[in-house]
Amino acid sequence: MGSLDLSSSDEPASSQLSDFKPLNPEEFRKQAHQMVDFIADYYTKIESYPVLSQVQPGYIRTRLPHTPPNQPEPLEAIFNDINSLIIPAMTHWLSPNFFAFFPATVSTAAFLGEMLCTGFNAVGFNWLASPAVTELEMVVMDWLANMLRLPKSFTFAGDDTGGSGGGVIQNTTSESILVTLIAARDRALDHIGAKNMRKLVVYSSDQTHSTFSKASRLAGIHPSNIRSIPTNLAQGFSLCPENLGRVVKDDVAQGLVPLYLCATVGTTSTTAVDPLEPLADVARAYGMWFHVDAAYGGSACICPEFRHFLNGVERVDSLSLSPHKWLLSYLDCCCLWVKSSAQLVKALSTNPEYLKNKPSESDSVVDYKDWQVGTGRRFKSIRLWFVIRSYGVENLQNHIRSDVRMAKKFERFVRSDPRFEILVPIRFALVCFRFNPYPKVESGHTELLNRKLLDWVNSSGKIYMTHTIVGGVYMLRFAVGATLTEECHVIAAWKLIKEGADELLKS
Repeated sequence: MGSLDLSSSDEPASSQLSDFKPLNPEEFRKQAHQMVDFIADYYTKIESYPVLSQVQPGYIRTRLPHTPPNQPEPLEAIFNDINSLIIPAMTHWLSPNFFAFFPATVSTAAFLGEMLCTGFNAVGFNWLASPAVTELEMVVMDWLANMLRLPKSFTFAGDDTGGSGGGVIQNTTSESILVTLIAARDRALDHIGAKNMRKLVVYSSDQTHSTFSKASRLAGIHPSNIRSIPTNLAQGFSLCPENLGRVVKDDVAQGLVPLYLCATVGTTSTTAVDPLEPLADVARAYGMWFHVDAAYGGSACICPEFRHFLNGVERVDSLSLSPHKWLLSYLDCCCLWVKSSAQLVKALSTNPEYLKNKPSESDSVVDYKDWQVGTGRRFKSIRLWFVIRSYGVENLQNHIRSDVRMAKKFERFVRSDPRFEILVPIRFALVCFRFNPYPKVESGHTELLNRKLLDWVNSSGKIYMTHTIVGGVYMLRFAVGATLTEECHVIAAWKLIKEGADELLKS
């Protein structure tokens, strides 16, 4: 049962056979073993490569043929090109000496889950397309909600209020913001009419990720109605509820309609955290959809000592975080929870005849195609399921705590050298600092020194850092979190930074 009888056919033998079999199980077994060995060797040797690629633009394009091969090439030849062409042109995000952007974390468990995700190749647009794809995602999203101590109103288990919340795995934070913006927009237009679309206004701080502005424009918000509320160092670059309230009040006085507020738990530049509870007061007073982007900082909130950053989350409409940043799950994986899935479904549902089926029409199942922009979707939940089951909550908490400890160790190094200064408080595992040996010299000279120091450090290939400018101050970012990073790498990085500072002062 469940298989076809292939023992006979009316077709001539020559038409049944072909030398081209793109998925021969035994050949797959052989080549997959070779690939796993290759990847394991890459991880073993990763410290031998410059962290930041040293190649120039056009490096790959000038070294590969302009036309594709007409005949098959052996796997060995492809591996040779990966070693000689691809790896030199890679910036190695998995290097233990990668301290630039927020990390894209990995693990053995997630890799195994990804192998199954790819191996099954299920396209789970609705429940019937593969029940396991939908239902495992529902379970895993409720698991993670439990780890974060989110209100039951965000889960499929629900609460006593009879809400219709739940979670979905999106590709990125950009998509999470976009789909909730669309749901908020449609909800508002039902009340004010489509003719008033130009009146809708959205709000965030000047530290909110740039994707918010992009998503707002994609959702049809006029660029002049995208508000970016200024922040300052005195308030830790967090969004001030009083300042927000004044801006919203002025907009209402002008006849505009407040639509959507996006707060952040762990901004990209400095990991600032917006205060959710007082911001919720403003959002509720004006009937705005309140979304929390916790892409980076949210994962830390599985640890009790960080959970207070989500205080007030029970009053928001939606929350997203990205396990690929800190929960070892590989790219890409963004978890979005909503209190009212009906709002998403109403705004995003499609129901072509060829997808109609009895379970969907009975309203007894979740069809995730109606929770996202596209239709097709991968079995991403199995990757996160592998991570949580293989390591357990305690190990994931300890992983986060270890990164934070290493970041605090680096902070102590910086504070121990009077030529350097810490510029913002450490909340998670990012250290923002600068080289300032001449405090009385004008800021332009200090910025130039730090630009030169960053170039010197990154051009060495030994570590990779980035910079930001916040409140008009140029600062260096040292983000701890790559899966392979250990304390010895943090110590070596600080020694290199000091060496670069010494060289700059000599010259």
